[in-house]
Amino acid sequence: MSTPAENKCARCHNSKCCTYITQQITTPRAMSDFDTLLWQLSHSEVQLYKDEDGWFLLINTPCLHLQPGGGCGIYEVRPQICRGHSNDFCELDAPAEEGFERFFDGYESLLKYCKKRFKGWEKRYKKA
Repeated sequence: MSTPAENKCARCHNSKCCTYITQQITTPRAMSDFDTLLWQLSHSEVQLYKDEDGWFLLINTPCLHLQPGGGCGIYEVRPQICRGHSNDFCELDAPAEEGFERFFDGYESLLKYCKKRFKGWEKRYKKA
């Protein structure tokens, strides 16, 4: 059973939801799609996951307005996306990772997947 929404934010000390952003992407299918994702995962703090809603880039970067105690430094004038955020089911109920069907924590894990998924992955860079 989950904690009532009105009590969650008061119990949260690390404000996990304010330490990353996600961006939904088009489902990757072709080698070129995965090549672009490898480039993106070559950057610090960028990860990739797939869940029931699709594929997402996960960028681990805290909000600039997150205060040391976990509160919002611009709460009264925060962006609409923050105002609309629901904590009906949040990471106090269960870690987001539990819903991941696939998770790539960086370049190497995605490269391993690409080599397994595409039989000719390594050959494509070799000169004829």
